[in-house]
Amino acid sequence: MTETAHAPRTAPQAESAAGRVSGAALRICLAHPNPGPECETFIRAHIRGLSGVHAVLHGGHMALRDTADNVLHPGLPQEPAQLFSPSGKAETQTHGQAAMNMARFLRSGRTDVVLAQYGPTGVALLPACREAQIPLVAHFHGYDASLCPVLAKYAAGYAALFEHAAAVIAVSQEMRQDLLRLGAPEDRLHVIPYGVDASMFTAASPQDAPPRFVSVGRFVDKKAPETVLAAFAAVHADIPDATLVMLGDGVLRPACIRLAACLGVAHAVSFPGAVSHDEVAQAMRGARCFVQHSVTAPTGDKEGTPNAVLEAAASGLPVVATYHAGIREAVVHEHTGLLCHEHDAATMADHMRRMARSPALAAALGAAGRAHVQACYDRERQLAALTQVLQAAVQETPR
Repeated sequence: MTETAHAPRTAPQAESAAGRVSGAALRICLAHPNPGPECETFIRAHIRGLSGVHAVLHGGHMALRDTADNVLHPGLPQEPAQLFSPSGKAETQTHGQAAMNMARFLRSGRTDVVLAQYGPTGVALLPACREAQIPLVAHFHGYDASLCPVLAKYAAGYAALFEHAAAVIAVSQEMRQDLLRLGAPEDRLHVIPYGVDASMFTAASPQDAPPRFVSVGRFVDKKAPETVLAAFAAVHADIPDATLVMLGDGVLRPACIRLAACLGVAHAVSFPGAVSHDEVAQAMRGARCFVQHSVTAPTGDKEGTPNAVLEAAASGLPVVATYHAGIREAVVHEHTGLLCHEHDAATMADHMRRMARSPALAAALGAAGRAHVQACYDRERQLAALTQVLQAAVQETPR
């Protein structure tokens, strides 16, 4: 069977006029679980791009601090895991007090809707939102819809979340299917892919670049960086001037540096570590092709839709990657890039050889990839779709 990629289905249009809150007046409280204000690129895009974000909470799934870094739960344990139950219910006095604190905070800020980044954050904030009668929108991103220990821990909490959340958001069609299997309500489940600011990622000229491959991402199991190295080593044996740049950091990076030496390609592979967004864009501008070998990890951990894949395509680079999660929608095989099955290093190497040997093919796929991203993954369009879901959540929630 031939696997094909399709443009993702976006969230439905929210009704206008009928709601009591207009887009300009919408007051959004966004919560993410990172220890400090720093957060992932896709969450940062929501914070900066959504009109009406009046509070950003952080410090665990049951947020400990607000935008000004004020403590939200004085007198209670400052360990977020102690402040809520994975069941989505306030099961102890501490849980109940934390939920009441959060409800008071939401009401005092005249919050219209809470946008919870990651499923467990939605579970943690659900009792407070129900107490305050404020709609909750839960945004899933990847591991939270697939990682086996998370699914086991939050089974009851997800059931409560899916029953009471005003909306649930997935970033790919595959994630949508995963969430449906977990019990998410089909009528309140929306697919809104990540968006890319294509103006930040331009000027790649793969036809003029040397056979340089670039990879961007954390060195973790679901990125399978060791498979990228194995595929590259096979390519380098045939094309000695091929090089690979692996940007990013993570637990597997030291092992990958050793593996490059064992494979005899240490001189052709560089590991710059974690770099800025501008440096990522610069690396992409000088490459022939972007490579990523995402897989389902032994723990069940999966991607949502990798931002680096979208950014590479926006740069005008062809993408060599896997039929995995949202990648199969973001990359159209033989049109914007080349895909292989997970753990198939040999086919990935074949695809990379084609890119190395045919600058014209790389340029054609890269140009088509940029057009695909502009049509289906434009950041402003995805932010507008998310705004519509948030507005609908407010309009449809009785106060």
